[in-house]
Amino acid sequence: MNFLIGAFKPPCNVSIIFADGRTRKQVPLKKDNGQIIMVPLFQSQESIIGEVVIEPLQGKKLEHTGVKIELLGQIELYFDRGNFYDFTSLVRELDVPGELYERKTYRFEFSTVEMPYESYNGVNVRLRYILKVTIGRNIVSNIAECQDFVVRNYTPLPSINNSIKMEVGIEDCLHIEFEYSKNKYHLKDVIIGKIYFLLVRIKIKTMELEIRRRESTGSGPNTYVETETLAKYELMDGAPVRGESIPVRLFLSPYELTPTYRNINNKFSVKYYLNLVLVDEEDRRYFKQQEITVYRLLETP
Repeated sequence: MNFLIGAFKPPCNVSIIFADGRTRKQVPLKKDNGQIIMVPLFQSQESIIGEVVIEPLQGKKLEHTGVKIELLGQIELYFDRGNFYDFTSLVRELDVPGELYERKTYRFEFSTVEMPYESYNGVNVRLRYILKVTIGRNIVSNIAECQDFVVRNYTPLPSINNSIKMEVGIEDCLHIEFEYSKNKYHLKDVIIGKIYFLLVRIKIKTMELEIRRRESTGSGPNTYVETETLAKYELMDGAPVRGESIPVRLFLSPYELTPTYRNINNKFSVKYYLNLVLVDEEDRRYFKQQEITVYRLLETP
């Protein structure tokens, strides 16, 4: 039995090492098994350089039909699990067919790689970047080793950022105006606004502001939409009267937001909404929802 277990063990150890791995910023990444690992962070147009080390097990000869490394950007939809859509695929051949008897190091470089989309791990979709080393073999299966890394892309401050002004009304019962100072927010921003009560003839019990994320995947009959409420912020407790105004000040940094993603590779979108909720004394709920744009601002060290 021990012999059989040994027969399926790969005859070598494979390591993928980033050249600037010690100095480059590391960020957490959740694996399929729920484990959190730290991986290097890159942005589009950076070069990805490093080494692949192949070390045959002691006393073993490794025959191969060639060694290659691939840089892959992949989208996986969970209703189609196991099928990866490659939107980036670059290959470097590291070795011609031959035999390995001892540890060998191969240098690799992918120069100024275009990585247009950010890494994303959502409810129904995952977008990931990996380095994949494949050692080809003739009769037995190939040996493959993967190394994840994360990509984040940054947006400059928008030149135009209009305020949001909206009204909520129930004829002859309620009339509210609310405004937010802008409609585009970076991930560490603050939502600042004000709510004005112009007409109040129903007894409002509470009012809160929600941040909602809507992830839509697939297309046509295979479209899946998931809405998550990421934050609930109570603005008011008790009944307001006409003429009152309530300030809004909601910090985004405590919440795990991503930028807004619009139609990524025709596979998925992620949008954010501010949802104003009013509850009256009979527990009836009144909503007003407004889409906002979220972007990633380059953080100063």
